[in-house]
Order: sequence, then structure tokens, then C-alpha cells
Amino acid sequence: MIDDAFVFDGVCHVFNFDKSNAFGKPGEMFIEHLYAFHQVLNAPGEKTLSREEYMREWHVEEIGRMVFDESPTDMIIAQPLPLTDLFKDGLSSWERCAEMARRYPDRAIFWGSVNPLEGKKALDLMEIQVKEYGARGFKLYNVRYDYGQPFPWRMDDPRVAFPVFEKALELGVNIIGVHKGVPLGPQPVEHTQAWDMDGAAANFPEINFIIFHVGLPFIDEICWQLVRYPNLYASIAATVNFVVRSPRVFAETMAKLLFWCGEDKIIYGGESPIWHPRGALKAFWEFELPEDIVQGYGCGQLTKEAKKKILGLNLARLHGIDVEEKKRSLGLAA
Repeated sequence: MIDDAFVFDGVCHVFNFDKSNAFGKPGEMFIEHLYAFHQVLNAPGEKTLSREEYMREWHVEEIGRMVFDESPTDMIIAQPLPLTDLFKDGLSSWERCAEMARRYPDRAIFWGSVNPLEGKKALDLMEIQVKEYGARGFKLYNVRYDYGQPFPWRMDDPRVAFPVFEKALELGVNIIGVHKGVPLGPQPVEHTQAWDMDGAAANFPEINFIIFHVGLPFIDEICWQLVRYPNLYASIAATVNFVVRSPRVFAETMAKLLFWCGEDKIIYGGESPIWHPRGALKAFWEFELPEDIVQGYGCGQLTKEAKKKILGLNLARLHGIDVEEKKRSLGLAA
């Protein structure tokens, strides 16, 4: 379906969408928004799940089948969410993401996740996640909740964020991803803006920061940051699904990214199991930018070589993975 491209999915969650997992209406609102995304941005030909099929606890094995057996995905990041103030297990618990990495040791990499507002407790948990469970990156979420009310923190806060970054480096971890844009649940859109990424990137040049969802709707703001800081990267997780529903919007987003930061700083994410990754992967591989957008943005075409970088080579480089060796170990080499 996608030739010899190495597909390294930067976002795979082990979700628990069962409503009993939510702490009241704010948590229920959050997962309702994700279900709406599933319905609206699902690829043609892929099954759109009923509420009963979707709103449940997902299991490691079925997600493994979805990404590895039913799609051309070669590797994934098993990525938790630390939303323990909205959900009993944070929505995608770090323990189950670590289990996924144990279950698929050659194909899944575990990232940890903490709440920086918890201070030393968060730093202690980072140590456990790295030393005992092998975390190789961290996923952060800038908006916390206090009894359902938004309680944001910033990536450029010396008291809240910087100790987490310092701890990551102390533990030998130099990749940190952060949710930006795409407000969910009772999250005010202004709290998802990315003004704080400048301070994080400038003060911690040793850390590669991945901005998830390219910060939509703040794509222009993100592009101005990507071009100025060599350690900022853009993840098209969720964004890639626009290719199946609104290809013109997707084309303009990709054109902006290609013009401002180039193909080496864009990273694919499938967001399984919000969607089955198969449909969007196929659509992305076959997609070409309309000629008027190529000319209008001056960005060049989205070539097969660029797609290979986006789909896996860029993230593999950040993780220090020799792709040809990995292909051979997985039996993928020609």
C-alpha cells in the first residue's frame, strides 16, 4: 500500500472511554468530543463505530492488531495521557502503555507522562517510568483541571515546567511532546495556544520538543516557531485525518509546514484507536498537493521521499533508530 516506507506512528493511546472512568460531566464531555472526531474524520471505507463499540475500555491486544496486523504500521509510540483529574486512570494510563511496550518490545516504545503541577511527585514518577519501565520520551498536557475547572500551566514556567525538563535530561531523555491546539472538553481554546514554546525551546536546546496536532488552529503561530528553533517539531497527529474529509484544508496545512520548516521536522501520528490508522495512511500516501497550492505557497510538492520522512524516518532519527537495521530485524528488508 505504501511501498517500502517505514511507518513509525508517534501517537498510539491505550484509551479507556468507558464513562465510568470519567469524573463527572467534564470528563464525559472530553470523550464525547473524541467520539465526534471519530465520526467526522473517519476514512471512507473504514467502519464508523457505534457509541457502544467506541465508549469502552480498549485493550492492548486489540490495538496491537489494529496497528500492526491491519495497517502498514511498523512501530508505534505507546503514549499515555496524565488527565487524572478528569479520569480515574488518566484516560490512557501510563501503566497500560508500558504494558504495550512490553508486549511488543521490537515495535512499541513507551513514553511516560506526568502532571508537572504535582512538583516532586511528578519528578519521582518520571524516575520510575524511565528506570523501571524504560520510558524514552514524555507526553505533557498543558491544561489540568480542578474539579472540572481548567487549571493551565505553561511550558516556559521556570517553577513548574523547567524542573520536569531538567529531570528528563538527568534521566537521559531528550524528547518531550506536548498537546497544543485541539481544545477538548471544558478546555478554553486560549489555554491551548503555543506562545510558551519559545521559552521552552530557547532554554532547553538539548531537548527535542514535539508540538502535537501542529497546534491547530494556531498553525501560523506554530510555523513561525518551527522555523526559528531547530529543536521544535510538528506532529500531524489528528491533523492527518483531514486528508480524508477536507483535503483542501489538509493541503494548506501541509503547504505551510513544508514552506516554513520543511519535511525534516514533520512527524506522523495515527491516534489509534480514535481512528483505524489504515485509511488515513493510504490517503496520505496517495495524496498530492494541488498545483495552485504548490505555486501559491511556494512550498514544492509533497514527494514520496518527503512522505517517507514524515511517516517514520524523522521520528526514528530522534529516537536514534537505524531504520535499515530495524527493518531487517522485523523481516521487512527487501
